[in-house]
Amino acid sequence: MAESLVKTDSVAKEFSGVRVLDDISIDISEGEIFGIIGENGAGKSTLIKILNGIYQPTEGDLYFNGREIERMDPFRAKEMGISTIPQEFNLVEHLNVYENIFLGQEHQQKGLLLDRKKMEALTSDLMDELQANIPPDARIGELSVAQKQMVEIAKAVAYESRLLIMDEPTTVLTANEISVLFDLMRDLSDRGVTIIYISHKLKEVKEICGRVMVLRDGEFVGLYATDEISEHEMANMMVGRELNQMFPEVNPPRQEVAMEIKGLSEGDLVNDVNFHLKKGEILGFFGLVGAGRTELAETIIGVRDRTSGTIEIGGEGVEINSPRDAVNSGIAYLPEDRQNTGILTNFDLPSNITLISLRKYLRNLLINRKRELAKTRKYIDEFNIQTPSIRARLETLSGGNQQKVSLVKSLDTEPDIFIFDEPTRGIDVSAKMDVFTFINELVGAGISVIFISSELEEIIGMCNRVAVMREGEITGILEGDEINEEQIMYHATGLEKRAVR
Repeated sequence: MAESLVKTDSVAKEFSGVRVLDDISIDISEGEIFGIIGENGAGKSTLIKILNGIYQPTEGDLYFNGREIERMDPFRAKEMGISTIPQEFNLVEHLNVYENIFLGQEHQQKGLLLDRKKMEALTSDLMDELQANIPPDARIGELSVAQKQMVEIAKAVAYESRLLIMDEPTTVLTANEISVLFDLMRDLSDRGVTIIYISHKLKEVKEICGRVMVLRDGEFVGLYATDEISEHEMANMMVGRELNQMFPEVNPPRQEVAMEIKGLSEGDLVNDVNFHLKKGEILGFFGLVGAGRTELAETIIGVRDRTSGTIEIGGEGVEINSPRDAVNSGIAYLPEDRQNTGILTNFDLPSNITLISLRKYLRNLLINRKRELAKTRKYIDEFNIQTPSIRARLETLSGGNQQKVSLVKSLDTEPDIFIFDEPTRGIDVSAKMDVFTFINELVGAGISVIFISSELEEIIGMCNRVAVMREGEITGILEGDEINEEQIMYHATGLEKRAVR
């Protein structure tokens, strides 16, 4: 049996007298791929931050390689070979890929000059290993969300890690990229690297992990061999109740057209896109990385300048040259990268919720704070936003609750059309069901929804019709019995192309 690498003994953590992690004892062996699952707020991130030295435990002991660690800190963790791939990106946007990967561990020539050629070559090798077509000298700010995730993975692998902690590493990756990552994880495991894998994708946990620990409300629920527990049982233990139907019933839309896009193009990323969206419809958009789905959404709402094409809402042409124009035209947008473009994490809840709709709260050029707080309380109750207080900064909330705030911020503009870009990225199964129910309620009220997702199960389960994109074009719009995995992937990979209806 492999020797123990990391062990916790009755570890607990409190913040301002509130216990967020209680009596957690684990023992993880060298070379093991160990899963941790739980809802947002279950204590997973707190446990990670204790292991990598960001937090100090309130109670309990931490052991690494058989030795008790009196006090862990991030610098000591790095020296000991502990690396973390965070759920939210920790990259410097204005630096390039190789500068980010070797930040703090730069290779030098004689005379203290940086050996840029060596770092570029090593970065190129890492990208080849990950089968990621990302130039080493590309600026981080110019990369897609999926490419940024691959850089985070490469950055962690570049360290000679003994313990690699992965927090939701596959939320924006394609099936092929996930397969490559899993092959790399198995190879690292064979070389004796221990991996802690945290994910809301229970199918992946069952596939890649040998054992899985379930947390709920900061407490230990159970530890199981993954070949002895089903995904359904894992989900039930996470939430503490029986979970039945994941997706609400798909209701037929009205025949009235809410929005029509004609010949929309944006440089080389969006090419002559045509589609219509019915009132009360959920129109799904699926495509592999680089298909142009996010770029299309950003062109519609004016983040990107369209080079040709028109947008009609309610049968009338509209000029949308900025996100403000989109809001004024009744379009709301929930972005894919919530932390960089969806919310301000160092601001409190009311400031985030009224960020776009602030005009509604102005009285004689002053903000009506009483009304702002009342609306925030209403949303906290309605969407079950878990927060220490109404004035808490968003950085103190879990990923799922941050996503709810981002969603509410867009909803407060009272839109007629709502564009969701990967709305369930990085949130747990219960929070996903909340999002699905919310979207279903929106369309029931007559709001039209564009639903962008990389999860085929979500696309198939939620949508009235599905537009499939490839290389900036719509290769087909599917409906009825055509909405199945085989047909969607045919169009996404270019094996079949049908006329767009």
